[in-house]
Amino acid sequence: MPINSFKNYPMSWKPSIDKTEKPIYKALAGQLEQDIVDGVLLPGTKLPPQRELADYLDLNVSTISKAFKVCELKGLLSATVGSGTFVSYDALSNAYLLEDTKPKHLIEMGATLPDNASYEPLLLQLKSMLQETDYEKWFGYGRAGESIWQKDAAIKLIRRVGLETTVDHILFANGGQNAIAATLASLCKPGERIGVDQHTYPGLKTVAAMLNVQIVPIKSENYEMSPTSFEYACKNENIKGIYLIPDYHNPTSSFMSVENRKMIAAIAKKYNQFIIEDGSYHLLCKKTLPAVASFAPEQVIYIASLSKALAPGLRLAYVVVPSQFKKPISKGLYNLNITVSPLLAELTARTIVSNEFEVLIEGHRKQTIRRNQVVKKYLADYTCLGDETGIFRWLLLPGKITGAEFESLAAHQGVQVYAAERFVVGNSCPDRAVRVSVCAPKTIEELEQGLIILKRLLDDLS
Repeated sequence: MPINSFKNYPMSWKPSIDKTEKPIYKALAGQLEQDIVDGVLLPGTKLPPQRELADYLDLNVSTISKAFKVCELKGLLSATVGSGTFVSYDALSNAYLLEDTKPKHLIEMGATLPDNASYEPLLLQLKSMLQETDYEKWFGYGRAGESIWQKDAAIKLIRRVGLETTVDHILFANGGQNAIAATLASLCKPGERIGVDQHTYPGLKTVAAMLNVQIVPIKSENYEMSPTSFEYACKNENIKGIYLIPDYHNPTSSFMSVENRKMIAAIAKKYNQFIIEDGSYHLLCKKTLPAVASFAPEQVIYIASLSKALAPGLRLAYVVVPSQFKKPISKGLYNLNITVSPLLAELTARTIVSNEFEVLIEGHRKQTIRRNQVVKKYLADYTCLGDETGIFRWLLLPGKITGAEFESLAAHQGVQVYAAERFVVGNSCPDRAVRVSVCAPKTIEELEQGLIILKRLLDDLS
């Protein structure tokens, strides 16, 4: 069909491309990306149907499909069965939340940094280790067969969340992000799809983008992944598995009910879906709920990261892996790491087995509760979701301001918070909200100073 016949035809996107530039699908994908970056196409815009766009440009539908797929794999587009293709709400958001250097002239309340209550006890334990006569063994390569007692320590820690396992199912990773990367690289091929919450951990988004794994938003009810929507995705969205944070979800701070955990586990069994269960915040909860893995141990890869419970610098996570996934994930971790640090693995195991871990966890809780009391003092008039033991809160904004607008406004006033747009997935509409990190400021006084600024901004908007 000649292009002129579309002169007055309403279309959300009317690209103009040079057909001498080959391959054409790459030129079209480049134009689409540029129009998104330049703001010609805004987040949430529904693109024309592929056949309609093919007619408009006098191209094959397959050319349009390939161009859309290139942009979809970059996270710029989100396609939903029966609904069409949209510009992703998070197409241009920055999902790298831990900056290279501490932000200058800003009170840091964006990154989820834990308090430093555990650092001194860990230092004393480390000093004791380095005085032993055979200390040099912790500076070589660690071998899996030499870490059985460290895996026993892992089992003791994981038992706290109601998950019984054995040393045969324990793998070590250099932190939770490393475990997620190795798992996705092992279980998903480029172009394959996994389901996630409508707002999710940005680290999962960056890993998926790097591996060309597509993430599909699954609808929530009361900030919990809907089992009905999960089952729908299993049938219609061609997903291989899902990623979950059931305890103190990042960023919304919600907890998944035990009933929903059981239902999600049952659906995963029914459709042979894997589940990556991120337990980063599980150990900080006062009342621990059973892990999803306890209801479907043969389907769930459970990641017990110690960054928030002990210290980020340990760079250690324990991964409970079902037998069917052990070989590929072991290879994935080996190819990424070869091994974890024997020194840090030993330090962590000794801390757990000595029961000092219980003291450190309680110390973190007391510090966090104290800080959340300050949050409550200043933000009592606003909806600030989260528990008193949580190291961040999900602040719902008054009026019509978006999270991205408020993040910018707060930064100009000297406070760093992170907008919902950084966490949203695909064509899900972001909450008008920001994540506020409670423990990132070094002192209570700095936290209070940041909250005073945020309250003033909120009051002005109300």
